Amino acid sequence: MDLLDRIQYLMKINNLSASAFADKIDVQRSSMSHLLSGRNKPSLEFVNKVLVAFPKTSADWLINGKKEVIQQTLEENPPKSNNSKIKIEHTPTPTTNSDKQIKKIVIFYTDNTFEEIIK
Repeated sequence: MDLLDRIQYLMKINNLSASAFADKIDVQRSSMSHLLSGRNKPSLEFVNKVLVAFPKTSADWLINGKKEVIQQTLEENPPKSNNSKIKIEHTPTPTTNSDKQIKKIVIFYTDNTFEEIIK
């Protein structure tokens, strides 16, 4: 997965079209079109604008593709699920602090996508 693939991945998980993504990172829509067509490569300024607009995205992941440092979280609209049913059961483990509750569950798929379930 190269830098352009990771940018397209950010667009996908945030349900943004190319023009909406361009608006969000404050670049011209034509710049986004030139990147997606392969005419131009992303500049350092472009990468910086992506990192500013998506602050939970790791620079190491965006630039180098290091999977272990992905910190991107979904914004309001998670990607559409693959229609598989997920059964989640929780049996509390005995602890001295009985007021612990599940706050967030992250599901990682084999195609390197993920979903967050936030309670």
